[in-house]
Amino acid sequence: MANRQLKYKEAASEALVQAMEKDPRVFLMGEGVDNIRGVYGHTLAAYKKFGPERVIDTPLSENGLTGFAIGAALDGLRPVLIHQRDDFMLLTMDQMMNQAAKLRYVSGGQHKVPLVILSFIAKKAGEGVQHTQSLQSVFAHFPGIKVVMPSSPYSIKGAIISAIEDDEPVIVLEHCDLLEQKGLVAEEYYDLSFRSKLFSAEDLGDVTIVAVSAMVNNALTARDELTKQNISADIIDLHSINPLDVDTIASSVKVTGRLVVVDTGWQMCGIGAEIITQLTEQDINFLKPPKRINMAPTPCPASHYLLKNYHPSTEKIINSVLEMF
Repeated sequence: MANRQLKYKEAASEALVQAMEKDPRVFLMGEGVDNIRGVYGHTLAAYKKFGPERVIDTPLSENGLTGFAIGAALDGLRPVLIHQRDDFMLLTMDQMMNQAAKLRYVSGGQHKVPLVILSFIAKKAGEGVQHTQSLQSVFAHFPGIKVVMPSSPYSIKGAIISAIEDDEPVIVLEHCDLLEQKGLVAEEYYDLSFRSKLFSAEDLGDVTIVAVSAMVNNALTARDELTKQNISADIIDLHSINPLDVDTIASSVKVTGRLVVVDTGWQMCGIGAEIITQLTEQDINFLKPPKRINMAPTPCPASHYLLKNYHPSTEKIINSVLEMF
């Protein structure tokens, strides 16, 4: 497959266009999908190619739009509903979790809901408490909904295509820190499994660092710094929040005996807690006390000065690892 350098948002845009080319049942809907920005550059190419019949600009009515998308999915279409912030998806919870997540179950498998919800996590000064939340652990709590958080241009293209082809509802969460990141992306149409990606240490690893979404870049940078201090790290790009690929994590931790989980969300009832619990249920009794790195347990500040220490960082990863030795 031919590879080129694409930005994360360009790879996402290409995935949407290729999926719509392959399957006429696929359509996009959401606020601003037809304007000059095209939702962070994701939808403008699709709008130019397919027009307003398949790229539908919508009003701000998140719960109603989700119900519309569920109905379209039940009727045999494959909608991609786009929310410009995952914070706004809290307004869709009844439709998502009481309808989309459950309809296949309550119908004994007769109904499929091939719905994709594509949304974004912001992290910048001025966004404030209602535009910067990272809510993946909330969504992943409900059975019947898959949640993925791709960390690279290659993985976002494959994740979107996989989500569109899936017969169950899938939430694809993109971190705005990644939108301009460049990486190798195949020109061809390809999907991607829901498994984690392991970046193995050259030697037997001393510590396993599980990273979510934009935190993968911080973890890889931290690994380079830790190497200078003779500490080798396995980095695991979690990719899928639900289903959760614990086996890949366990195989690394059985070697390293140490675990750090770096998540973009809050710690309470978060992804790190779930990973650590599932590992201990496997009786990995040689695991040393693990660590979790998360956002501070407060609503996100709007101030640039307060924001500096609010989110996980490379420095926090390095310090957490050093404390384990």
